[in-house]
Amino acid sequence: MFYRVPAMFRITTIACTAMLAILAGNCPATAQQVSPASADLQIIGGWIFDTPTAKFIKNPGLAVKNRRFIKYSASEPANKLIELTDDDYVLPGLVDCHAHYNLKLIRKRREEFSVIPIQYLANGVTVTFSCGEFLPEEMQDLRKRIDAGQQVGPRLINSGPYFGRARPGWRGIRSADEIRQEVDFWAKQGVGGFKAKAISPSELEPLIEQAHQHGLTVTGHLGSGYRNSVNPRDAIAMGIDRIEHFLGGDAMPATDSAYQSLQSITPDMAEFKKIVQLYLDNKTWFDATITAYGYFGECGEEYDYWFDERELFTPYVQQRVKNRQPAKPMELFERIYLAKQKTIEEFWKAGGRITLGTDHFSNGNFLPGFGAHREMDALVRSGIPPAQVIKIATINGAKALGIGADHGSIELGKSADLFVVRGNPLQDIRRTRHVRQVMTRGSLYQAGDLLDSVKGQLGPATEAEANEW
Repeated sequence: MFYRVPAMFRITTIACTAMLAILAGNCPATAQQVSPASADLQIIGGWIFDTPTAKFIKNPGLAVKNRRFIKYSASEPANKLIELTDDDYVLPGLVDCHAHYNLKLIRKRREEFSVIPIQYLANGVTVTFSCGEFLPEEMQDLRKRIDAGQQVGPRLINSGPYFGRARPGWRGIRSADEIRQEVDFWAKQGVGGFKAKAISPSELEPLIEQAHQHGLTVTGHLGSGYRNSVNPRDAIAMGIDRIEHFLGGDAMPATDSAYQSLQSITPDMAEFKKIVQLYLDNKTWFDATITAYGYFGECGEEYDYWFDERELFTPYVQQRVKNRQPAKPMELFERIYLAKQKTIEEFWKAGGRITLGTDHFSNGNFLPGFGAHREMDALVRSGIPPAQVIKIATINGAKALGIGADHGSIELGKSADLFVVRGNPLQDIRRTRHVRQVMTRGSLYQAGDLLDSVKGQLGPATEAEANEW
């Protein structure tokens, strides 16, 4: 039950699709040496998102070979040809920099390894950074299965366990030597970065230093400095790569919690302008996770269902959720949601580097793969143009994770990741929600088939199984 993989997807690679002959410059030699005639698949027709110009251009022809985009040639046939209509739009695969594979359905948060990878992929999310894990060994095994083609899912960059008091069993303050040794251990296991949460200053600094020794990034859910937490301002001075949720700075004094201060921050505050400049000076990435707070308030239309995610849960879970008393909206989180919408546009206008993160663990309703589109919607509602939001959700995330040379855009030699929607998302960002096809590392799937394959499978199926949740 725990490792269920839909039978129709147990044997990977479905033949693949096609991408770009634009941007022929900066093409790796390996890609140039593959002849177009040997392409596994070609895609013609439709429009593709050109990342450098942030525009959709007429598809000049896309081709894929050995999981990568190669040069397209109309005179050379491929093993498979896909023809798109003039109303089909091709985007680079989405990158979720704050993905969670865990849920809280009954008693505790725990990872799930069979349905969640598919619901991410069915939404066009082709790269996920599992931003803090409760079962890091099992997450590592999932990554290996996906990489080996034994299970369908997006590329998983796993982070290992949380560093800080968010980790179950973390007690007291760990010494710098302990932190460094554990970083070395997890780096050897192949993690792709680290996540700090509820960490002290004396623990965060060696975490960052040792991670950088391994060429790995660190992100943090930090605080205001209150009760020995770390203000993002101070983490940036330590060299942290990314910050989650809130910018920090002097607008968050150490005399109160970050959440209490966050609701009152406005773009015209001198403290806000100062912290924005600090991000710019240090080229620090910011993962806004705007919608993560809105789920707990009075949900607006950006939280509407376009596909009922609840259908993925087992009938047992669906019945439990149906019988629950509705949760009372949290006014604080609603105010935070509105405050974040007001400030993120100004951060972007100033040149701030933003990534997309969903940061939502489901309790039987919304699921984070679908949440990637809600986050894009929220960013547009905040005042950021749709074309720039697409870049935030693709190439920005890839660069922030250190994988921009291989992911985040449709270019020769890069991993063949994309998804296809009907209608131009620059006219309405909500069109990204209706994914028709998705490709991850050269394997092409019908999004609807993926979702159909896992309906009714997420979570415990019986009262006996619920004891494990």
